[in-house]
Amino acid sequence: MSRSAQVNRDTKETQIAVRLELDGTGKSSLDTGIKFFDHMLDGFARHGLFDLDVVCKGDIQVDCHHSIEDTGIVLGNAIKQAVGDKKGIRRYGYFILSMDEALVLCALDLSGRPYFVYDAQFMGERCGEMDTQMAKEFFYAVSYAAGMNLHIKVLYGENDHHKMEAMFKAFGKALDMAVSVDKRITDVLSTKGVL
Repeated sequence: MSRSAQVNRDTKETQIAVRLELDGTGKSSLDTGIKFFDHMLDGFARHGLFDLDVVCKGDIQVDCHHSIEDTGIVLGNAIKQAVGDKKGIRRYGYFILSMDEALVLCALDLSGRPYFVYDAQFMGERCGEMDTQMAKEFFYAVSYAAGMNLHIKVLYGENDHHKMEAMFKAFGKALDMAVSVDKRITDVLSTKGVL
């Protein structure tokens, strides 16, 4: 059974289409108009082993905010749709990822209850055309749209590119663990019986 989703979202600020395959091989086709953001999404897909297509036509003449935040909303909706009823999945995922001098922790719970904790500092205002403060906005949007409890913490690091890339890759690895099917789990992994 394919665990995939196709989600579109059109507003006056952005037109976004996302296709996500949870049981993929890490292939991606990305065109958000923000090359550094495309690079981050590629790291997420490649290291999470998700197949991901994203097309975003946004008001980048204003700035990158709407395009990145709205892509987070659509990706979160796609995750929620693709994971379905959550029967048989591990639910929890975590990863500590190193990238050169940077070390990033990501932990998440596909509980259906959104919550977001973020602890990261950047030296500069942007990486490429992406404002560094937009990492927080992106992950916040993903967590709330997906109904996901998400924690991201930069344990240490100096280079902004390394810290941000480690975040996206760690998120991919943690999400891959959380959506993985475990044959020992016959229903949803919850004392409530629902997620």
